[in-house]
Amino acid sequence: MNPMKLFRSVLAVTAVATTTLLGTTSAHAAAPGTDFTGIAALSNCSASLVRYAESVSTDKALVLTNGHCYEGGFLQPGQVLVNKASTRSITLLKPDSSRAGTVRADKILFGTMTKTDMIVYEVNETYASIRSRLNVTPLTLAKQGPADGAGMAVVSGYWKRIYTCSVQATIPQLREGDWTWQNSIKYQQPGCETIGGTSGSPVVSTTTGELIGINNTGNEDGERCTVNNPCEVDANGNVTVDQGAAYGQQTWWLYTCLTANRTIDLNRSGCELPKPARRR
Repeated sequence: MNPMKLFRSVLAVTAVATTTLLGTTSAHAAAPGTDFTGIAALSNCSASLVRYAESVSTDKALVLTNGHCYEGGFLQPGQVLVNKASTRSITLLKPDSSRAGTVRADKILFGTMTKTDMIVYEVNETYASIRSRLNVTPLTLAKQGPADGAGMAVVSGYWKRIYTCSVQATIPQLREGDWTWQNSIKYQQPGCETIGGTSGSPVVSTTTGELIGINNTGNEDGERCTVNNPCEVDANGNVTVDQGAAYGQQTWWLYTCLTANRTIDLNRSGCELPKPARRR
């Protein structure tokens, strides 16, 4: 199983200014979704340097990618990683897509391929350190999912390519092989015909510059609910196959589990992220 083949990802990154605490980009920053500010590349996928709206410069920096891009292989349905050690090397890009330098993860704060498809890495240095050393600023995670028709970009750090389109719809359930995702983001085509290696790309609002989702899959061959061929399931259980369609997953659920100290607590009241299965 290879993320380069099994899942397609789209993302867009923006040079939107961050808060004063984290530093700001140039006064002549590019329009949202038109450059590679905050974009990252992994050995097998795309990724991004991200922050919460409440993050401060002294916080350890976070990197977001798909759960299926995990260095240990695909996560099983129901599997959830929490505070798992990692030493993964991550390449950060400059706005022009050239290499800025590398950071190293020290742990996985959260990772799953259940309900959504994402991994949040904590790296071994702060946002301030990364800004000082590499002059790279993060994308801000949006606090809500995108509305239908919203402009979006998928910015791939692996391929150094930007896809631009809009949100077509929110799909109640998306099934692919053994995995099921909820409230998936479907992209309006043409414009976001993503390919292998774009997995883990951020889906960026071309209006606000915020990260509104994470690209993860697309139906390649027109098959029904198989690997590389997800199917859509509506609220009544009706199954639809749309060959060539591409999809992303929700990321705003992270905020529902966030504590005052900006840590992820899956037991927090109202937390929307899946919890690890209890061992019998």
